[in-house]
Amino acid sequence: MEKLHRYKAEIKWTGNKGSGTDHYTHYERDFNISIGNKPIINGSSDPAFRGDKNKYNPEDMLVSAISSCHMLWYLHLCSVAGVVVEEYTDHATGIMEERKDGSGCFTEIVLNPQVIVSLESMIPKATELHTLANQMCFIANSVNFPIKHHSEIIVSKQ
Repeated sequence: MEKLHRYKAEIKWTGNKGSGTDHYTHYERDFNISIGNKPIINGSSDPAFRGDKNKYNPEDMLVSAISSCHMLWYLHLCSVAGVVVEEYTDHATGIMEERKDGSGCFTEIVLNPQVIVSLESMIPKATELHTLANQMCFIANSVNFPIKHHSEIIVSKQ
């Protein structure tokens, strides 16, 4: 039997300016995400959809979820394989296609991790483990578009 993990989140719209959604331009797209006793995440829609550019939007969070899931699996796999990662930074990007009817979907996400390992001999294995991390990532396994990787592995200057 496989393990089931359950997650809960409360999403609360905070953008009612007094007249609800009586007109497309009369409400804000702001919301809060509450998950247990964790800090509240203030969100909005993308500015292209009348959102607040200073708040996280669902598209930002999807790209971040895939990037962070990949990173966490990657670090685990490196640890098990004896690859010592000293730093990890990813500049992930995503492309969402908006259709004429206003709907849309992501067509790809590209992860661009820069990984610093302690020894040059670790580079081949460190490079290889990105493929396995993608196969193991729960979020990557839950989407229907490609996730590409352009990793750079370098040796620590220490």
